[in-house]
Amino acid sequence: MAHEDEHAHGANGHSSREMDARALRRALTLLLAFMAAEIAVAIVSRSLALLADAAHMLTDAAALGVALLAARLAARPARGAMTYGMGRAEILSAQANGMTMLVLALIIVYGAISHLVSPPHVRPVPVLAVALTGVVVNLIVVRILGAHGHAHDHDHDHDHDRSLNVEGSYRHLLTDLFGFIATAVAAAVILISGFRRADAIASLLIAAIMLHAAYGLLRASARVMMEAAPAGLDPDAIGHRLVAEPGVAEVHDLHIWEVTSGFNAASAHIVVDAGHDCHEVRRGLSRLLADEFGLSHSTLQVEHARAPQPPLRIEVTSARRQ
Repeated sequence: MAHEDEHAHGANGHSSREMDARALRRALTLLLAFMAAEIAVAIVSRSLALLADAAHMLTDAAALGVALLAARLAARPARGAMTYGMGRAEILSAQANGMTMLVLALIIVYGAISHLVSPPHVRPVPVLAVALTGVVVNLIVVRILGAHGHAHDHDHDHDHDRSLNVEGSYRHLLTDLFGFIATAVAAAVILISGFRRADAIASLLIAAIMLHAAYGLLRASARVMMEAAPAGLDPDAIGHRLVAEPGVAEVHDLHIWEVTSGFNAASAHIVVDAGHDCHEVRRGLSRLLADEFGLSHSTLQVEHARAPQPPLRIEVTSARRQ
């Protein structure tokens, strides 16, 4: 059995997680500075849409805090029973982000339906002012995490644009941005026409965006936890590519999975034709997996094919009678 792993992955992974933490800290600081004022204005103005945005921003701050903790855990080296380290703390953080968005969206839907039936008197001017300020704040924060994602893209050709942990926070903030835009439009409609149900309609739109983002996060994190093949990698196609290499007779027990964001792994049992150097074949297949599929962490077990046995010959002799 042979094990191939690029040592550079550990250094790059540690560096990218430090970048994750810095981006998350900057985003969290900006959100906390804005959140308290937004909640106060939402209560005074009696705007459900603004309160929905405020509640979502509160979950944004909590999500960023959890993401920071997950990034710290993921940066710890592998040791003891944690042979892969604690990288999947990031995936658990993404699942928590998805679940909070899902629950919060359902609560907003319930409140919006009530306000459609009996719309309250909403003060549109403070709502519009806070919503427009929220758009600016969220644009800055989304840009921080978005620019961080592009930095990842330059560093890792085969990795995700950003870790699923940061992606969860990014989607939280992106839905919050759309929510502020919808709230500003609703406030403007109320201010111009007096149509009070615009606030509840905007809340339903915000909830719909949150449900879509929650579904994407939960689906992506569930794939990692269920050890499905990473998106974009077809195990059957990879198996056929391996068996097409010179000297490879068969490929068995091929497994491809995602340990955590940007850390894909593969293992397989390779049967090598007689007359070929099994170690050289194994090294070539490891390079192929890394270069063509981004699978720099591969564990390949190789053995020679059994040489064909000559047919069994049975000789029967009879003793002469004396």
